[in-house]
Amino acid sequence: MKVDFVLNGENVSVETADDATLLWTLRERLELTGTKFGCGISACGVCTVHLDGTAIRSCSTPLSAVAGRVVTTIEGLSEDNDHPLQKAFQEHQVPQCGYCQSGQIMQAASLLNTNSKPTENQIIDQMDEILCRCGTYTRIMKAIKKVVEEGQS
Repeated sequence: MKVDFVLNGENVSVETADDATLLWTLRERLELTGTKFGCGISACGVCTVHLDGTAIRSCSTPLSAVAGRVVTTIEGLSEDNDHPLQKAFQEHQVPQCGYCQSGQIMQAASLLNTNSKPTENQIIDQMDEILCRCGTYTRIMKAIKKVVEEGQS
């Protein structure tokens, strides 16, 4: 199967098996390893990317579902890792192991793309979908709130 789509601003064409998922195509075929594998059933969210600007779980998204659409990974969020969320995550020392970080940032970016001034409860509702095994939820909230307060989204 051949699938054409826009990836991080570039047109790509991928020839792959009919049952290929977006996650494994990104990691194995396109060598974009910022998107992580966690559970494989869309439960943990560490594989979160954007599809047409909306956060999705790439582990359960068939590659065929992205044909003709726009996919953004953590590598495409900003050119120099200088997106306000990336900077705030660094400033607040969010990651311990860092495994969920790209999923957390992509989930938060999706929220801020649609709501630049979310309430604390709206942030919690959105971010509850991403598991952090290290438990740095307080730091994650502080980082997102900083971006919201400074109007940087």
